[in-house]
Amino acid sequence: MNPQDGMEIIRMAIPLFAVIAAIITVGVLANTWLKMKHGYPLSGTWGQKLYPKTSSEEVERIKLLSQENAALRAEIGSVKDRLGNVERIVTDSGYALTHQIEALRAERKDVQ
Repeated sequence: MNPQDGMEIIRMAIPLFAVIAAIITVGVLANTWLKMKHGYPLSGTWGQKLYPKTSSEEVERIKLLSQENAALRAEIGSVKDRLGNVERIVTDSGYALTHQIEALRAERKDVQ
């Protein structure tokens, strides 16, 4: 084998290695992006999990937000109950009859 042949093989292999390296890089980047997008924990070089560091201030803020969220959910529940009662009253036939009677009384006062 002649040294020229070895150099020719190397020249042909360099673009192939570059394409393979580019494909691997794009694959790793896509994998990391998908993990981040869907909330999976990232891993370091040796497989250790990389979680965001949380300080005591952030933990306290999360607790306050969770409490506020629970209070708002309870308030929404009570508003839904009240809305259900109002809907029941409005669709009740007695309410419609009372409303019609009041409209007739108003008409009679306008005529007189």
